[in-house]
This record gives sequence, C-alpha cells and structure tokens, in this order.
Amino acid sequence: MSEDPFVTHRGLLFTAAYEMLGSASEAEDVVQETWIRWDAIGEAARGEVRDPRAFLMRMLTRKALDQLRTTARRREQYVGEWLPEPLLTAPDVAQDVELAESVSFAMLTVLETLTPTERAVFVLREVFDLPYAEIADAVGKSAAATRQIGHRAREHVAARRPRVEVSPRQQQEVVDRFVAAVTGGDLQGLLDVLAPQVVLVADGGGIAQAAANPVVGAKKVANLLHAFPKFGAHARILPVLLNGAPGARIVDVADGYDTAISFAVEDGRISRIFAVRNPAKLGGLDVEATLRR
Repeated sequence: MSEDPFVTHRGLLFTAAYEMLGSASEAEDVVQETWIRWDAIGEAARGEVRDPRAFLMRMLTRKALDQLRTTARRREQYVGEWLPEPLLTAPDVAQDVELAESVSFAMLTVLETLTPTERAVFVLREVFDLPYAEIADAVGKSAAATRQIGHRAREHVAARRPRVEVSPRQQQEVVDRFVAAVTGGDLQGLLDVLAPQVVLVADGGGIAQAAANPVVGAKKVANLLHAFPKFGAHARILPVLLNGAPGARIVDVADGYDTAISFAVEDGRISRIFAVRNPAKLGGLDVEATLRR
C-alpha cells in the first residue's frame, strides 16, 4: 500500500508554512488544518488528484495567508522586537545550503518586511520553484499579477538579504569564540569576534526581560554581554543547531532563564545576533523539526 501523499509531503508543507509564518506553532496548526481538509475530501477524490503535492501546497498557502493576515494585526501590538520562533534542526539541514538560508533568522526577518501575498509568492517560487500558474491559483491572483508580485518581492529581498557565504564549520568556529568570550567575561574577545556594526535584536515579548530596541555597534553589544559571568553564574550555554546553523541556548534551571540565540556571520565576524527570550516561542526547542524542500 502506497504512503498517503500528505505523509509524503508533510516535511515540505511544514517548511513552507514556517517560512511564510515565521512561527513553528502556527505552522503546525496550518499543516494540521491542511490535513483535515485533505482527509475530508474522501479517499476516492484524493485518488483522482493528478498532482497531490501542488494540491496540498495550494490548500496550505490559503490557510497560511489567512493566518498571516490575522497575525499581522496582532504583531502591531507586540511588546518590543518580534523575532521568529527558533527551530532545532538536524545537521543535514545545514548541509542543504539553500534550505538552511531560507529558514535562517536573517532571511526570516527580511521576509517579515514583505506583505502576506508577497511573502507567500516569494517562498513558493524562490524556495520551492513552483510554476507561477500554480502560485496564482494558491494566492487568488492572475498569473500576470503573480509574476509582478514575485518580481517585486525578489528585488525587495535581494536588497536586504545578508551576503553570507560561510560554511557550517566556519560559523561554528566563530560561535565558539563568541561563547568563550561571553562565558569568560572577555571584553576584548567579544570586540574581536563582533563586526564593527553588529546588531543585537532581543525578543522578550513583554514577558522576559530584553532590550526594547536593537543594540547597534560592537562596543555597545560587548559592554552588554561581557558581564554575563556575574549575572549568569549558574547558567549553561549549550551548542545547538538552530534554523540550519550553529547557535546557542542559555539555560538556568534555577532562575527559569532560557534564551535561544542565532547568529549571522560575515567575513569571520558576527554581524547579527538574534536572541529569543519569549517563553511562548521556546516551547518547541526540545523537538527537532523535520524540514524538506
């Protein structure tokens, strides 16, 4: 008996939903709703679907667009900076360079600057290489309009996406230097590993303490972090693979301190630090996400 197409493509559906929404929990909800609709059409009707992958992606995209429009209104009232939910990923994701880039924090924050329709079109075309005719059907636009949206989104992303060309091994070396400097309270070590115009963005969601605005510049970021040994004496910094790249997780069980940190590395230095402290976004970090393209 052949595997149900939904099961076959579940990893791909989750990846697409996560890239459109930037939220693992919302992506899971959208995938589940897609399954419910797929199951509801009946076995006989499912058997007549000529391209189950395209059919499922179309259903998923419509659900994701509805969710995007709802969350866009909620994010207007979000306290502080908003960052995506971090994903614990397997080493094979880091080896798929295109997949790792598409789910990276740096890319997801760029995608946040697109409209819901632009984001859906960009993800479906640039990441999954779907034909414009299929994308047009999914987003409810004409093929010509969808092409224009895709062109506009691609230019927008190209102007803002980080120019990162670094191997997982090189990034791990930089992250290891950063962790060593933080745990040792080494101010000069931090200055050496941070790019001059490094940006630190922290998301506490109004629940956990976090910088209300981005911190810009190596000196400011280093001064903020080098006191860690004093205030995080009982915390552990654990190496993890987050969103397809080496990251870190800071845990202090006694104080309930939990932070997931992702990095963007350029020219051997850290150019972006993304620190997620909102506990509502950290609940899924103990479950490795299955991502597919």
